[in-house]
Amino acid sequence: MFIVQRALVFVRGFLLSYGPMKIKKAFWNKEFSGGKWDFIDETSSDCVYAHLEKHAHGGDILDLGCGPGNTANELARDAYRSYIGVDISESAIAKGMKRTVEGGRANQNSFVCSDFLGYEPTKDFDVILFRESLYHVPHGKVLELLEKYSKHLKPTGVFVVRLYLGDFHTGKVKPRVKKKLDLIRYKYDVVESSQYDKPGVPIVLVFRPRVAKFVEAPQGNNQGSRQLDSAGVQA
Repeated sequence: MFIVQRALVFVRGFLLSYGPMKIKKAFWNKEFSGGKWDFIDETSSDCVYAHLEKHAHGGDILDLGCGPGNTANELARDAYRSYIGVDISESAIAKGMKRTVEGGRANQNSFVCSDFLGYEPTKDFDVILFRESLYHVPHGKVLELLEKYSKHLKPTGVFVVRLYLGDFHTGKVKPRVKKKLDLIRYKYDVVESSQYDKPGVPIVLVFRPRVAKFVEAPQGNNQGSRQLDSAGVQA
């Protein structure tokens, strides 16, 4: 039974990361409409909110893989001006919109039903958030996806990634999650990295694209100028 369970978890994870959009949408719609994710409806004490309030600067937030709209409806109203939540599940979006209307935030929050891997924003943002959703991005597509969305960050904008680094029962670090975080740290400028001593070892990583700079070579060196990133690595 244990082996069968593990196999089913693997197949589900594979399809949600690599499957076609129709299959992913069907999975998520069934799970959200069937009540599987009702337990996450109240997350107002989550560690991500302090980071969002700090970096949104009362501006614009894009939430990729927003689920039932927790961030849109639990983040302090005065922490942001506008919020766009993107999710592949129509059931999740409907729930987020209902909560938004009931909470009187219809003038701040909007939602788009789309696979965020293919979504194309029409404006720039102060914060682009991946709250648990980076699990479902294949490792080989992480940098490509971040590069795409980097073009829609404001000059002082940041990415915020919130994940569980460890297993809920053992606390053991999940290798796949760690690999993704290490990749981001290697390629981007990390503004904040906060790990919390709670079940699942939640971690929030705040980062932005590195800005390339040119350094003149010493006189007599015919190599000209060299392009370095903000970490001092030659590009």
